[in-house]
Amino acid sequence: MPTVHFTSNLTRHVDCPPTQVEGRTVRAALDEVFARVPRLRGYVLDDQGALRQHVNVFVNDETVRDRDRLADAVAPLDEVFVFQALSGGCR
Repeated sequence: MPTVHFTSNLTRHVDCPPTQVEGRTVRAALDEVFARVPRLRGYVLDDQGALRQHVNVFVNDETVRDRDRLADAVAPLDEVFVFQALSGGCR
């Protein structure tokens, strides 16, 4: 089963440990996680169900190509990584 991981900047807002899922696409994998942790959806997806502008998702070491439908394939041993971009810096 694929495993979905979330960065610590997301896990500090929502309890979302690495989770094994049955999904065969990024959408199916994320939907399974959102079914378990509904509050997480708003941090990752916009109102149309696409990735928020500041969120990046990788399957293993490849960034997802389909940011709208999240139709990229996920194999049983793949790892899906969800990153929330950070901004700011020193003044």
